[in-house]
Amino acid sequence: MAAAMRRARSLVIASRCLLPSTAASDHRLLSTAPQRLYALPAPSDSIASKPVSLGLAGALSFSLTLMTRAEAKEPPAPDLLPKDVVLYQYEACPFCNKVKAFLDYHDIPYKVVEVNPFGKKEIKWSEYKKVPILVVDGEQLVDSSAIVDNLSRMIHPDNTNANEEETKWRRWVDDHLVHVLSPNIYRNPSEALESFDYIASHGNFSFTQRLTAKYAGAAVMYLVSKKLKKKHNITDERAALYEAAETWTKALNGRDFLGGSKPNLADLAVFGVLRPIRYLRSGKDMVDNTSIGDWYQRMETVVGESSRIKD
Repeated sequence: MAAAMRRARSLVIASRCLLPSTAASDHRLLSTAPQRLYALPAPSDSIASKPVSLGLAGALSFSLTLMTRAEAKEPPAPDLLPKDVVLYQYEACPFCNKVKAFLDYHDIPYKVVEVNPFGKKEIKWSEYKKVPILVVDGEQLVDSSAIVDNLSRMIHPDNTNANEEETKWRRWVDDHLVHVLSPNIYRNPSEALESFDYIASHGNFSFTQRLTAKYAGAAVMYLVSKKLKKKHNITDERAALYEAAETWTKALNGRDFLGGSKPNLADLAVFGVLRPIRYLRSGKDMVDNTSIGDWYQRMETVVGESSRIKD
C-alpha cells in the first residue's frame, strides 16, 4: 500500500507537466499531399482529363508546399551547428515540446532520453530534477525558455536585438497558455483516460507503472485538474482554451506568423506547447471552434519532420 501511494504521488508530480499527443500529431501536410495525388482513379477514355488535371494541381500544390517549407526553414551554418545534443524529456511535456519545436525547425539533430517520472534515474547525474534538460556538446542547459535563448544565441551570434513583441508573447506562453492546457486534457474522466493512455504507452514505465499511470493517474489528474482550474481562475476550461487560441490569432494581425514571413521564437513556443494536444479531443475542439487552424497548419509545414536521431 505504501509503495502504491508513493507511486501515485510521483505520478501526480510528473503528470503536471505531461501533455499527451497522438500518432496523428506526426502527420504533416507534406506527408498527406502525395497520398491524395496517388489515390486518384486510373485514367480511362471517359475520365482521363479529370485525373490529369487533378494530378497536375496536386503536384503544383505539393511543389509550392516544398518551396514554402524550404524558404521558411532556418538551419544553422555548419560551423555553428552543435555536434552532440541530448534531450532528457517526458514525451508529452509541453515545455519539452517547446524545445523540440526549436530543434526541429532549425534542423538540429538531437538524441532523446525518455525519463521515468517515478524514479528519474536517467537524470540522477544532474542536480536539476525537472525536464527538459538539454546537454549541448557536454554543457547542461535547463528551463525551456532559457534553453531556447541559449540555442538561439549559439546559432545566431550576430542577432542580439531583443524583439519586444516576441518577448511579450513568449512570456504569455509560459505564464498563461500552458496553464490552460491541463484543465482541458483532464477535463472529464474520459479525456483524462485518453491522455493517460498515451502517456502509459509512450512513457518510460515498467509494466506495473504503466497500469498505475493509465488508470490511477487518470483518476488522480481528473481531480487535480479541478484544483488547477481554481488556482488559475478558470471557470470554463474549453472557453479559456478557445479564448487563448483567439488571443494568439488576433496577435498575428493578418500575418502568416508573428515573425512575419517566417516563425519567430514566440511562434515556435506556441506551436511547441500546443503540438502535444492537437489531435486529442481538446485540440480538435480548439481547431474546430477557433480560427487558429490555418496558422497551426502553416507551422506544421514549416517546422517539418523531426530532426531527432532515432535509436
